[in-house]
Amino acid sequence: MFRKILAAILLLPALSVLASPEKDFDEFVSYFKDRFPNTPYEDYKNGVYSIDPSAREQWEAMEEFPPYELNVDRGEELFNQPFKNGNTYGSCFENDGVGVRQNYPYFDTNRNKVITLEGALNDCRVKNGEKPLSYFKGKELAHVSAYMAYTSRGNVFNVQIPNTEEALSAYEDGKRLYFTKKGQLNFSCADCHVYQTGTKLRADIPSPAIGHPTHFPVYRSGMGRLVTLHERFAGCLNRIRAKSFKGGSDELNNLEFFTTFMSNGLEVNGPGSRK
Repeated sequence: MFRKILAAILLLPALSVLASPEKDFDEFVSYFKDRFPNTPYEDYKNGVYSIDPSAREQWEAMEEFPPYELNVDRGEELFNQPFKNGNTYGSCFENDGVGVRQNYPYFDTNRNKVITLEGALNDCRVKNGEKPLSYFKGKELAHVSAYMAYTSRGNVFNVQIPNTEEALSAYEDGKRLYFTKKGQLNFSCADCHVYQTGTKLRADIPSPAIGHPTHFPVYRSGMGRLVTLHERFAGCLNRIRAKSFKGGSDELNNLEFFTTFMSNGLEVNGPGSRK
């Protein structure tokens, strides 16, 4: 039934009456409750480890000596390092940038666009006369984002969607990108992370859609570095041989907007670690 409802929504994007984001959220949560009745909702912040007990044991052992510890330390250094004009990243954020990860992404009704944490960091740099940074390859942006996530652990996501045409359009665009099949392999994000989660796909169990943004950026042991959420999105698109998008693009911003709204009520627990 859930799949049919989503398919109907996607096949009729021009309808003026669509399911509200709140109804989408309720359907999403209900689907995963039925699929994994023994997984408490709050545990989805742990990604695939919320539904894979054997992998969870290895992950919990790894978290005793987290591989991202040096990245967080480096992120703190960069966060407090003055720009050429003497300001720091903290000057651009409420509470000096400490404990604010859960406030992103949000829809800026003045600019009519989704603002992610990494986007806000780059906006801060430009405002202070610095060049924006890449979302990819685990460099400075990922380190600073990891530090800010670390200071926000335990805070709860509560993404709000303003009742404006532009905000609802951004949400719908993100949802459409998530559920639409694409690429040479004709896969959607939902194929792996909704319909196939909990089952082996190649050698891995895909993580559930709920909770995806909570633990980013993630330290990928196989890559030996941090990966931002947008780099992960782009990597998935490349794997199915679909058109990818630049980090910070409207497409990926809107995708993050949708996936984070579907994770409302979960705690920030980034940065995370994955194999």
